[in-house]
Amino acid sequence: MEVPDKKKEDFSFEEAYGRLEAILSKLNSGEVSLENSLVLYEEANGLITLCEEKLIHAEQKIETLIKTRSGELALNDEGKPECKPFLSNLDKGLSK
Repeated sequence: MEVPDKKKEDFSFEEAYGRLEAILSKLNSGEVSLENSLVLYEEANGLITLCEEKLIHAEQKIETLIKTRSGELALNDEGKPECKPFLSNLDKGLSK
C-alpha cells in the first residue's frame, strides 16, 4: 500500500497502519538491501509516531465524550477516565 504523492501527516490511521504493515512485510522478507532497510526502518518509525499521535488524539476525544453532565470527566476508582463498552443502536436493540 504505497501512496507516494501523499505526505505522511495526511495519511488516515488506516492508511498509515497499512503502509507500516507493508514495510514490515518487506523487512521480514530478507530480500531488501541494507540501505533500503534503513530507509524503510526510518519511514516505519515515522508511521509509528503518526499512528500513536492519531490514537492519542482519538483517546482525548473519547475522554471528552464520556464527561459527566456536570462537565467533569467521569473517573473510575483508580482515578483514570471511566471506560464503557461501546454499544451501537443495533446492539442495544438486541440486548432487550
